[in-house]
Amino acid sequence: MILLTGAAGFIGFHVARSLLSLGLHVIGVDILNDYYDPCLKDARLAQLQENKNFIFYKVDLSDQAAMNDIITRHPGITHIVHLGAQAGVRYSLENPHAYGASNLTGQLVMLEIARRLEGLQHFIYASSSSVYGNSSPVPFSETDPCDQPVSLYAATKRSAELMAHSYVTLYGFPATGLRFFTVYGAWGRPDMAYFNFTRAIIAGEPIKVFNNGDLRRDFTYIDDIVAGVLAAMGTPPARDENHLIGNQLHRIINLGNHNPVNLGDFIDVIEKSAGRKAIRENAPMAAGDVYETYADITVAREILGFDPKTKLGDGIPEFVNWYCGYYKVN
Repeated sequence: MILLTGAAGFIGFHVARSLLSLGLHVIGVDILNDYYDPCLKDARLAQLQENKNFIFYKVDLSDQAAMNDIITRHPGITHIVHLGAQAGVRYSLENPHAYGASNLTGQLVMLEIARRLEGLQHFIYASSSSVYGNSSPVPFSETDPCDQPVSLYAATKRSAELMAHSYVTLYGFPATGLRFFTVYGAWGRPDMAYFNFTRAIIAGEPIKVFNNGDLRRDFTYIDDIVAGVLAAMGTPPARDENHLIGNQLHRIINLGNHNPVNLGDFIDVIEKSAGRKAIRENAPMAAGDVYETYADITVAREILGFDPKTKLGDGIPEFVNWYCGYYKVN
C-alpha cells in the first residue's frame, strides 16, 4: 500500500494513475488549494476515483493530527511518495508563508510519519532543479553545492532535503529525494510557461518572453518522470551503494532530460504544434529565475536504469492535443 501526497497535482496524478494500473493500492492526499484552477485538480481526481484501489483524503499536509489519523486507518503502508508541496518560483514572492507551511512543515510531518511507520520500505520525496541556483556548473550534478538559492521556493526545497538527511541519520529509514527538471505534459500545471504559452498562442494573445528568450531549460516529459519515480520506489538505497550524498540511506537523484533547450526554440515548437505564430513581448529576467537548468543523469542511469525517451518535438504536440481536447478549442 502506497501513501501518495499531492495526488491531485500534475506529477502526483500521473504517478497515482501508473501505480493503480499496476494493481497497487494508493492512498491519495491533497489539500486541493486554489493556487491554480481547482477544476483541473478535480478532473484529475475524478479519474483516479474511478479505480476501487484508490482512497482519497482532502487534508493539509501541515496538519499533523489529520495525517496521523490517515496512518492509523491504514496500517499496511509500505511506501511513501511525498509529492505534495506549494509549487512555483514567482508565487513565492507573493505568498511566502504558503511555502513555509507546505514545503517545510509538510515535509516535517511526513518525516515524522516515516520514522514511526512500521513496515516502511522507502520514503520518496520531490525536490527540484531550482536548488542548484545560478552558481553551479552545468550539467548539474547531485554532488554540487546547493547553498545559494535564488528563490524562497528553492530554499524550501533544499531545506526539505537537509531535513530528510537528518531524519535518516537519526532513525535509519531509506529515503530518496528526486530533483525534477522542468516537467511538462498533458494534465500539466497552468502556471507553467509551456501551458501559458499554448493558451496565449491559441487565443492570439501576446506572450511574455523573459530575458529576451535567452533562457535554457531541461524540459522533461511527464512519462519519463513517472518512470523514474516508479524505478526509485522499487530501488531503495542500501548501505553499500555509491554516488550518495552524506549517509548511505539517504540519496539525491536528478530526474531530467539531459538536453537543455533555448526558450526561443521551445516557443517555436509550440507554434508549430498549435499551427499559429506567437506574439512575443520581450521582458527582463524575472526575479527568482535561473538562467539554465541542465541535469547530469549519470546517477539516475546507474541506479534506476533511467532513460528519458520523449523528445520535445513529440512531447509538446501531445500536450497541445490534450489542451485542445480538454478546453474544447480548435
